[in-house]
Amino acid sequence: MHAPTLSHTLTADLIFGYNASVAGELAALFIMSNIPTGAEKEAYVERLFSTIAPKYDLLNSVMSLTRHRAWRRFAVSMSGLQPGDRALDVCCGTGDFAFELARRVGENGGVVGVDFSEPMVELARQKASKLGLSSVSFQTGNACGLPFDDNSFDCVTVGFGLRNVADLPKAVSEMTRVIKPGGRVVCLEISRVRSRVLLLPWKLYFYVLTPYLASFFRAKRSAYEYLPQSVKEFISREELAAEFEKSGLIDVCFHDLMFGAVCIHIGTKPQLVG
Repeated sequence: MHAPTLSHTLTADLIFGYNASVAGELAALFIMSNIPTGAEKEAYVERLFSTIAPKYDLLNSVMSLTRHRAWRRFAVSMSGLQPGDRALDVCCGTGDFAFELARRVGENGGVVGVDFSEPMVELARQKASKLGLSSVSFQTGNACGLPFDDNSFDCVTVGFGLRNVADLPKAVSEMTRVIKPGGRVVCLEISRVRSRVLLLPWKLYFYVLTPYLASFFRAKRSAYEYLPQSVKEFISREELAAEFEKSGLIDVCFHDLMFGAVCIHIGTKPQLVG
């Protein structure tokens, strides 16, 4: 599998007389400057997500055209979880991924959601209470230093979160550490559209329209300028698969959804030998 080149060099006008270079030039006008790195990024992202927490669910539904629910369900179907298992959702946000996991493992199982944004965690707790899901709990924590023992969970998931961590290799390593041998790490993440025909409308929607949607719904616009920039600066699907393998995961694969706009990565922790 080979990632497409994300240059702005479509050779023919494909849609409305524009080409991909036009989309790239237009998008560049709306993209924020480079994202901070390291500890500065961690603090920046935590403040950002704490600020947008009240509008997070609404904007997720609007920007994904409600497809984010189906994407999570598909990701959970790849988890290998069985009733009675124990799962961890990292960068859990307001809890939607954790709720899908809880439905999968049932009342005899358990799910823990972790996020470094206290407002996000508090909203997740409120939603869990309303849904009557007693098998799921939420706590604050950092993906780069998970507060759990080795081999604690049957599956670890992360949805739309790896772009936001301060140290990607460390976060993947931590997820690998806390799953049991034979368990899976499942990552659902925004990626880059593969279709050359759809590249222009995707760029216009994601890079240009998204910040305006945030303003329309009175959410913090800078957070939704950060979103496309974080995707632009994030590694490719192939590079993320390589990070999974470097952490010790095996049978690593990925599945594109929505023509590559979203990608699911899966890796399995090897069974202990001897």
